[in-house]
Amino acid sequence: MSAAPPRFSVVIPAYNAGKTIARALDSALEQTWLAHEIIVVDDGSSDDTCEAVSAYGDRVIYLRQENAGPSAARNRGVDAASGDWITFLDADDWYYPTRLECHASMIAAELGLDFLVASFDYRDKDGMLIHSSIEQAALGRHLMEQAGNTGSTVIEAEAIGDFVDQQFSDTRCLSVPRKTFLALGGFPRDLRICEDVVFLIRLCAISQRIGVVCASQAVYLVHDEGLIRSDRLRAQTETVRALHTLAPEMRQAPVSVHRAWQRLLKEAYRNLAYYLAKQGRTREALAGLLESFRFHPSWRDGRDMLSVLRR
Repeated sequence: MSAAPPRFSVVIPAYNAGKTIARALDSALEQTWLAHEIIVVDDGSSDDTCEAVSAYGDRVIYLRQENAGPSAARNRGVDAASGDWITFLDADDWYYPTRLECHASMIAAELGLDFLVASFDYRDKDGMLIHSSIEQAALGRHLMEQAGNTGSTVIEAEAIGDFVDQQFSDTRCLSVPRKTFLALGGFPRDLRICEDVVFLIRLCAISQRIGVVCASQAVYLVHDEGLIRSDRLRAQTETVRALHTLAPEMRQAPVSVHRAWQRLLKEAYRNLAYYLAKQGRTREALAGLLESFRFHPSWRDGRDMLSVLRR
């Protein structure tokens, strides 16, 4: 007996997204594989987000909550979902028409996939293509060659650690079974930065087979209004803190995932140190670098120290 076709619940967290959410909703509604349901969780917006979503009537489920951050909004959407697979979309981004169909096809063809990802495109505020995510990662380029004309492939074994390290895909191209999402506790509510990375690392740590669609299936809109770009010091500080929260469970993770987490944490310390050095906060920068040296030591440590000293 063949497995039932996957039912995708699309969860869209929204905060003051009145100007952009129509494009996101249109892209979710115009899929070649129809979504089982589309759920918008309004995270305490003060603009016309509610009115913009209301225009879609019963084609979209609208939920509202007091502002609690993207993790809480996504988690509430999953709690309310009735599909067996969950996908996510930010309110200022959009899907390409085959986003759901490509993953539905892989789920039918490849047994035992723990979750699926895909490439996505970076575009500027005018919609111009910057580059695709998969082309920027060594693993991604290898997978494109491996996939060949099929356009899809599977990450297994040690390569899962490489995916953790390089992360050429993220939540907008993630398809995960609802039961798996709930078993992992969802996105960490205490994090507003790097919460998606933390969840993805946890997901990789319990997974054996990851389905990959190599063609871009969504758009990440690059702009300067987000928290990461508007407050880089906070973003980099919070990234270090977020990755540290994984320390206890990483002791039990597969070796490849544990090592990848160490590399990510060390890189986060390095980025923070460079930013502090440019601000003239050399002592703090050096302290961070010294702390990072215990994670995946390498020849680059000495060069980083000299770079910080020279600002």
